[in-house]
Amino acid sequence: MASISTFDSLRVRDYRLLWLGQVSTSMGQWMDQFTRAWLIYEITGSPFQLGAVTAARGLPLLLFGILAGAFADRSNRKMQLVVAQVSNALLNVILASLVITGNVQEWHVYVTAFLAGSMQAFQQPARQTLISDLVPEHKLLNALALNSAALNASRMIGPAIAGLVIAQVGTGGSYAVQAAMYAFATVWTFQLCIPARVLLVDEQGAPMQRLPFLQSVGEGLAFAGKEPSIRALLLLGLGPLTFAMSYTALMPLIAINVLKGGPELGGWLLSSIGVGALIGALVVASMRRNTGYGLSVVLGALAFSAALFAFASSSILWLSLVLGVLLGLVSVTFTTQNQSLLQVITPRALRGRVMSIYLLDRGLVPIGALAAGWLAEHFGGPGAMRGLALIAVAIIAAVVATHPKLIRLQVPLGERVGTGRGGHGTGRGGLEVPARVEGRAG
Repeated sequence: MASISTFDSLRVRDYRLLWLGQVSTSMGQWMDQFTRAWLIYEITGSPFQLGAVTAARGLPLLLFGILAGAFADRSNRKMQLVVAQVSNALLNVILASLVITGNVQEWHVYVTAFLAGSMQAFQQPARQTLISDLVPEHKLLNALALNSAALNASRMIGPAIAGLVIAQVGTGGSYAVQAAMYAFATVWTFQLCIPARVLLVDEQGAPMQRLPFLQSVGEGLAFAGKEPSIRALLLLGLGPLTFAMSYTALMPLIAINVLKGGPELGGWLLSSIGVGALIGALVVASMRRNTGYGLSVVLGALAFSAALFAFASSSILWLSLVLGVLLGLVSVTFTTQNQSLLQVITPRALRGRVMSIYLLDRGLVPIGALAAGWLAEHFGGPGAMRGLALIAVAIIAAVVATHPKLIRLQVPLGERVGTGRGGHGTGRGGLEVPARVEGRAG
């Protein structure tokens, strides 16, 4: 395969527009992650509420994520994105108005968190599956890495902007900026031109046949459960991130109680993680790799857990910032490679549903966030983070123990995987790779 330059996928016009939308929506989401936690802590002063409000935003991803994936497989993914982004913008305008006028109450923060999470649930599978619709497969790893770079550049910039805006004009101003971010994303999304072949035919050129909606949801779940390679990668993606990624809800405790700072410091801590994640994404985008490896995903998950444990153990500002960079770097290399393997080995007609299951890591955040809040109440912020890291390691060990062939899995990137309709392929590590079975759109 020819060498792939770091920004190769951005030469594709429609992917470039989708990427710009990812930058804007991720900016809004990361600003909200920090601003909402800061707002609820200002109102209540409760560490437990930091986890609870994160849970309220993540719960809709669990409730609606798989349904949203089925919609993405059977409908206009572009319009699904547009509707969700416009709704997010309106929610941010409402919350900004409540804060600025001094009328915001605790329940407002929770209700808007749930509604914003609902819109995010419908954005995620549509956006992720559009990536593989708009770029050829040999550029998929590059495109996913650049998408992750967009997300993590926003993670780097978003919290810092949120912290500065909160310090200058309060949380209401932060939500006004977030509304503008979603408005920009909508403008770029409207300009997308989705190839007709993606909407009308499968990979063999046959017309798509739609199943009833609930049956299509069941088909996606059954496929993910019966295919060993898909199941292993989903479990490895879902388990560690459900708990370990909840550390972001505890960042105000680290900034205030451990490092003795304010909102600006909390924003810079999250931004340091974003810097590392951006570096990691660009490294993955520059990889000249013909094969995806299960072992790389496993090692990446373990490195992420170890970096989180180390970050939680630091009480020195400069060291925390350095460890934040490392934490971001290893997390994005792990997740990007996992996503690449999943999308390459999943048939296009099922890709939205499979990716919606993978994206339940954010929907399962309520479990991790509530655990983080409970641990923080009893052991403090650092103790809670260390506990979350250890839980993640235990989950990784369980996945490898039940799917031992995962560490030997090797899957070609940029080639058709499988033997065709009704057949199966095998990764070089012996773990069965699902066939490219097409022809039914959920």
